[in-house]
Amino acid sequence: MRHTLIVCCLLWSTAVKAQQFSLETINDTLHAVVLTTDSTCSRWKLPYPVYRFCTGDIDGDGSIDALVGVEKATRYYPYGRRLFIFKNYKGHVRPLWMGSKLGGTLQDFRFTDGKVRSLESSADGSYAVAEYEWAGFGMRFMRFLTLGADQKTAKLIFLEGS
Repeated sequence: MRHTLIVCCLLWSTAVKAQQFSLETINDTLHAVVLTTDSTCSRWKLPYPVYRFCTGDIDGDGSIDALVGVEKATRYYPYGRRLFIFKNYKGHVRPLWMGSKLGGTLQDFRFTDGKVRSLESSADGSYAVAEYEWAGFGMRFMRFLTLGADQKTAKLIFLEGS
């Protein structure tokens, strides 16, 4: 009996709860990040246009996070594209990072190989593709895949491996 109880306790404590992030579109400028688990459903309203939604384990904790590209202005930067990252905190959607800027002017991003790959433009009209990793609070630049490229070349590099 005692061994059965220990095995049952181990199985129960190591069971992985299912979770899924999704994006609900309410209208053009109102969306919600939705987290559905075995026992909960949580929403975080985003009153902005959304241009990208993807999921992945950005911080390496074994739990899937939601990466959302929104269009909005910030206090120090004019209207533009931003990257917001959300996590599952005890069954609720909670922001992990609501970034105002990566490097250059963000055009697009995607999650690949545990990193954020970004397509960015600069004031001179050239494009860069960069990779960032989670750094405890915010994203840390890792490397450029291309720098000073034209838009077509940069987009091809941005999409490599997808």
